[in-house]
Amino acid sequence: MYFYRQLTSISAITFDLDDTLYNNKPVIDKTEQNLLSFIRYYDNRFNNLQLNDLKNYQKLIINKYPEIYHNVTQWRWLAMKTLLDHYGYNQTKSSDGANAIMNNFYYWRSQIIVPKLTHQILSILYKKIPLAVITNGNANPYACGLGNYFQFILKAGTDGRAKPYTDMFYLAAKKFNIVLDNVLHVGDNLITDIQGALYSGMQACWINTNNNLLDINKNNILPHIEITNLASLIKLI
Repeated sequence: MYFYRQLTSISAITFDLDDTLYNNKPVIDKTEQNLLSFIRYYDNRFNNLQLNDLKNYQKLIINKYPEIYHNVTQWRWLAMKTLLDHYGYNQTKSSDGANAIMNNFYYWRSQIIVPKLTHQILSILYKKIPLAVITNGNANPYACGLGNYFQFILKAGTDGRAKPYTDMFYLAAKKFNIVLDNVLHVGDNLITDIQGALYSGMQACWINTNNNLLDINKNNILPHIEITNLASLIKLI
């Protein structure tokens, strides 16, 4: 554990989800492979589609609607609807098809293997201090057994602009009814999590599970503390 800024009293903790409480890469890889299989099966005209083709539709949407990146679920849905539109589906069938594709996505997206240590740490923390989630993603914490640790879950798009915008940080403090500088945000991403928390006035904890070098000169971002595992949080509370 490394301290870079002076900590004040911690009255609540907010967590990022992906790559903070579990390893997200294998989840996304498996989700995208299963999604591609589902789309190919959905219509035999899609038999030769590749993941890059799906990503190209996402690029098409983000170029047309830049602000949609705040809501990754809506972004994916609209990309899938556009795919079906381009293959001649009418509006009703393309919307229904996009819903079916996204239902498949939701299922696999929430097939997350949460480490036992994560459960152990959260089960200790939530009895001592209020906890919540602030995420830019669309995983379902309840589907993977994490939901009951948290008083609330804030998701970009539905609850404000994506991190590092301050919307969800402000909303979290409001829902806790706690001043911002008494809330500690824990996340793996120096930009979305740490910079976002600092800009909002929260305290920031960088979880550096990969032992990456904190290049202060390069990033110009300095968290309050750096940890390499969640267990360190117990020492702070």
